[in-house]
Amino acid sequence: MRTNARYAALAAAGLLALSSLTACANDAASSASTGSGSGGGGKGEQVKIMVGGLDKVIYLPAMLTQRLGYFDAEGLDVQLLSEPAGVQAETALVSGQVQGAVGFYDHTLDLQTKGKHVESVVQFSRAPGEVEIVSTKAAGDITSPKDFKGRKLGITGLGSSTDFLTKYLAVKNGVNVSDFTPVAVGAGPTFISALQKGSIDGGMTTDPTVAQVLDKKAGRILLDMRTPQGSQEALGGPYPSSSLYMQTDWVNSHKATVQKLVNAFVKTLTWMSTHSASQIADKMPADYSQGDKALYAQAIKSTLPMFTKDGVMPAGGPETVEKVLKAFNPNIKNAKVDLSQTYTTEFAKKATG
Repeated sequence: MRTNARYAALAAAGLLALSSLTACANDAASSASTGSGSGGGGKGEQVKIMVGGLDKVIYLPAMLTQRLGYFDAEGLDVQLLSEPAGVQAETALVSGQVQGAVGFYDHTLDLQTKGKHVESVVQFSRAPGEVEIVSTKAAGDITSPKDFKGRKLGITGLGSSTDFLTKYLAVKNGVNVSDFTPVAVGAGPTFISALQKGSIDGGMTTDPTVAQVLDKKAGRILLDMRTPQGSQEALGGPYPSSSLYMQTDWVNSHKATVQKLVNAFVKTLTWMSTHSASQIADKMPADYSQGDKALYAQAIKSTLPMFTKDGVMPAGGPETVEKVLKAFNPNIKNAKVDLSQTYTTEFAKKATG
């Protein structure tokens, strides 16, 4: 009887610990979606990936790959976690909480100067997918980045790629980074609210937030970097942004798993290139459209041109990113970055071959 009672107490303690761990996990990510794995029940190889905003269209391949069943087909049990900004996804990766991060490629250069070696293993895009919006009220006074001086400009988070790009646009147009105030407002409702209340005069965001801002007539587009052409005009070349990046040591010691991940993502990118925005929207979770399927499909359509079809790093892309970061980031400006260590095409080329 004592043994049974002891087992019961241990079981209760185990349940309590599991409950606490679950609560911590829920606190750590604003939302999560777990793959069933090959055969269900988590029997596939387990990989955790932190995404800098699962519902952002620029990171759409992450959830779409899961919805299409491509992780399962590769024998992977992938758990997708979400943070509101790419810089938080980066932190989760470097601290070892996750094996991969879906975020902007530019973090790999920034981290290298800090002694952290991470690399993009599959490149989702060849343009930032970002849009600089100005509030309807300020639209008459802000007609180019030259007018950023004295303004409050929204970004997803300090140290995020929206922060990087905003600073570059300012410096490129003769405005010092100390001449304006970056304000971390996230994306979605928090960004829109800040724009409407006047907490920010403008800001950088992505779809579906862009589509919602325009629909509410809360702001206007100042610069559109959702296409390769827009990236060329604003930044001077292709700007590889959303990607799956991982710690180099982990990549080298788990090449078979990385290849499976890249296979799944390249299948998704290929699928996206042969399907309409509406067909893509139909595959996504219902709550991503926030009650307006047509507007969500339009948001996807506006952003689709940024995506690669094969997951391979675009030629000249890393050089553009380095040029942008060197313009305002003293760490990178004064450091020698080995671009060849910030990405690999090994897996994507095998996936397409």
